[in-house]
Amino acid sequence: MKDYYKILEVEEKASQDEIKKSYRRLAAQYHPDKNPQGEEKFKEIAEAYETLGSPDKRNQYDNRGNNPFQGTAYEQMFSQMFGGGVQQQKRKSAPDKIVRVQINPIESYKGEEKTIQYMKETHCNVCSGAGGEQQKCGSCNGQGFFIKSFGTGFMTQQVRSACPTCGGRGYTLVHKCYGCDGRGSKQTAADLRFMIPKGVDSGQYLKIEKAGDFKNGEYGDLVIQIEVVPKDGFEKFNNDLIYNLFLNLEDLNKDKYNIPHPNGELRIDSPKIFDSSKPLRLRGKGYNGGDMYVKLNVKFERTN
Repeated sequence: MKDYYKILEVEEKASQDEIKKSYRRLAAQYHPDKNPQGEEKFKEIAEAYETLGSPDKRNQYDNRGNNPFQGTAYEQMFSQMFGGGVQQQKRKSAPDKIVRVQINPIESYKGEEKTIQYMKETHCNVCSGAGGEQQKCGSCNGQGFFIKSFGTGFMTQQVRSACPTCGGRGYTLVHKCYGCDGRGSKQTAADLRFMIPKGVDSGQYLKIEKAGDFKNGEYGDLVIQIEVVPKDGFEKFNNDLIYNLFLNLEDLNKDKYNIPHPNGELRIDSPKIFDSSKPLRLRGKGYNGGDMYVKLNVKFERTN
């Protein structure tokens, strides 16, 4: 368990006003726009203030060691049986952001670096992501959720739902930030450079930590959904590399064909019996030990 008081540089008996002042001072000091090396520290400060800045959450934090079942097998048992039981499971504040990225079969074969541009929510410079002056939600008393119980006795089950008034945040805004209109973030164009794994296929995902949207005081992860699309006659099918070779009538009498390949041009024998329904197979020239297939296509223009 992190020591939030130590992170915010305040005593455990500090008042809410002292905690707020210390948070603002540290947030300004480690804000990524002013201190590029302070991003992780800034996130840690925001996490600490999210708990200590709320009287109710602070009270729960201060009494975290008074639960005789905490951290034991009993806690896990109750959690599984009653949908929360002794301790509610921590929810992730910032959801994943999904971006679809198209690559071609050659990029998948070589595993090259790729740079993409996408729109993301970044923290507001004016309010440091807080959205403005915060006030404890009166509907949920700062909890951010309601708990309803069903059943009786030993078979009681608890269901947790987000507070509709504050949207699960535990606070409402007294004065909205003029820079972001209370959202705590703004739309920004971002560049990201990443390495394409060799042999990656359509439908597979890459996860980049903390490269997603800023929400509720933290950055979520960016999930890149890969889509391999045909290009320059190349296609990808599982671990096989497909190439569409277009020939004219003169090419049908040639003994050799030059075939492009990611590792360099290949020279292959032309078939004695030309059959466009049967592709030529080159063993081991595909992805991860797969094969390469050359589809023969005849293309010519009639004179009459």
